[in-house]
Amino acid sequence: MFFKIDADPIEFQVYLSWMDQNTIITLIRHGETEWNLSGRWQGHADSPLSSRGVEQAKALGERIKSEEFDFYYSSDLGRALHTSKLVGEPSGMVAQPYPGLRERDLGVLEGLNTTEMEETQPEVYTSFRNDGPDFQVPGGESFRQFYERCLMAIEELTLMHKGSKIAVVTHGGVLGAIFRYVLNLSLEADRNFVLLNCSLNRIEHKSGGWNLMSWGDVAHLKQLDSLDDA
Repeated sequence: MFFKIDADPIEFQVYLSWMDQNTIITLIRHGETEWNLSGRWQGHADSPLSSRGVEQAKALGERIKSEEFDFYYSSDLGRALHTSKLVGEPSGMVAQPYPGLRERDLGVLEGLNTTEMEETQPEVYTSFRNDGPDFQVPGGESFRQFYERCLMAIEELTLMHKGSKIAVVTHGGVLGAIFRYVLNLSLEADRNFVLLNCSLNRIEHKSGGWNLMSWGDVAHLKQLDSLDDA
C-alpha cells in the first residue's frame, strides 16, 4: 500500500493506524521426539513424538486454552503437526500447515547422530561446525539460506495478520533464527539462549520493529523435563 504526498488525509490516517497495530506471535517448539532422545539430527526428516513429548504438548494445550489466538499455524512436518493437534485440542484450535516454518534442511546429515556424522561424513560435519553460515550441507540449506527463509515466513505472517495474536508451532532452529533476527544478533555469534521442547516464546511487532516479550517459558511442564535443541 503506497500513498502519494497529496493523498487524502483521512485515508493516510487510516494507513498510519494500520501500521501502528501491534502483532503478537507466540512461538512454540514441537514436543520431544524419539530422535531428540537418541541425539539424531532431524531437519526435514521426521521422528514421532516420544511419550513425554505427547505429555508436554498436552500440558501446553491446557495452559493456553483460555488464550484467544486469531490465527494458528504449524510447520508441515509431522512432529510439529502432531504437537499442534495436541496443543489445540483443549481450545478447539486447528493449525494451518505452513511449509516456510520447517526446520533447516540438513541434507546428508539428517537422521545421523554426532558419532555417525564423524564416521560417515567427516568433511561435511567439520565444515558444518566450522565454516560459517554460508556453508551449504550437500542436499540441504546453508544457515544463511535457512535464516532468510525463516524471516520471510515470520514477516509474511505478520503482514497478513497485522494487529493479531498468532500462535505458531515450529522447530528449534526456526526459533533460533527468529531470536537472532529480533535481537539483531550476528549469524556467527555463539548461541546463549535456550530452544526448549514445548516452550512458549513470545515476540511482538510494532511500527518501530520487533520486541522480545518472553523466552523459554516452560512453567506448564512442571515435572516434565524439556530438552534444549542441539
